[in-house]
Amino acid sequence: MTKKHYRRYIPFKTILTHLTLIFLSVITLYPVLWVFKMAFSPTQGFSTSLKGDYTLNNFITLFTITDSESNLLMIRQFWNSIFVSVISAFIGLVLATSAAYAFSRFEFKGKKSGMSAMLITQMFPGVLVIIPLYLILDNIGLLNSLWGLILVYSTTTVPFSIFMLKGYFDTIPKEIEEAAVMDGASQFTIFIKIILPLSRPALAITGLFSFMTAWNEFILAATFMGQEKYYTVPVMLQSFVGAFNTQWGLFAAGSIIVSLPVVILFLYVQKHLVGGLTAGGIKG
Repeated sequence: MTKKHYRRYIPFKTILTHLTLIFLSVITLYPVLWVFKMAFSPTQGFSTSLKGDYTLNNFITLFTITDSESNLLMIRQFWNSIFVSVISAFIGLVLATSAAYAFSRFEFKGKKSGMSAMLITQMFPGVLVIIPLYLILDNIGLLNSLWGLILVYSTTTVPFSIFMLKGYFDTIPKEIEEAAVMDGASQFTIFIKIILPLSRPALAITGLFSFMTAWNEFILAATFMGQEKYYTVPVMLQSFVGAFNTQWGLFAAGSIIVSLPVVILFLYVQKHLVGGLTAGGIKG
């Protein structure tokens, strides 16, 4: 008997799909590679080519820039952003978690109208309230203060955070809480020891959203902060863009440094998202 040899033909649709994905990947990665090229470029000029010499001068210059008081601005402003973003995310998450649980589990007058009012506030950009916020911070003595930014950021993210968490709390079976009540658990114990552990995915993504909102915000920080030592990193990056000249090398180097905490936090939160999604709420 003779063996028949069959050639394996790859469908044209599969080839076209792979070529399309490769093309889209190149388009997506090119701007990222361009940023890295500009960050390591010895000049401050604008160039779309990935060829050229590479050096660490932009990073060295970035970390050695000082103000009139000899403060290292990059380190100071980076710490400002970390401090403001972490505290804002924590305060906003604490406020939103308790409020979302109340909206999910309790019945009270004004519940539907309250949720609708919070959603309506998300329709308007923060620029519309920049003048009232400026006056409020000035009157309470928090203008040109990191705590003033924390107050603004933590409160402006609360409505959206409540909406996200409330939707997740609604998916948790009430039978779990009823069983805990039968065992003598209080409402506070149920919330802390049952609801919050089961809500790790929602808490993780909400906390990440709050952190990124504060980390990337520019307009409010540039308006409320009047001294360089109180600037956050988005304001620092904008200082490299002038009316007639732009320091592209420093801007690209700063962009890479600024993006690192977000990438690290996302990778860390992603691990907790997977763990929270696979954890069972009811024993079989």
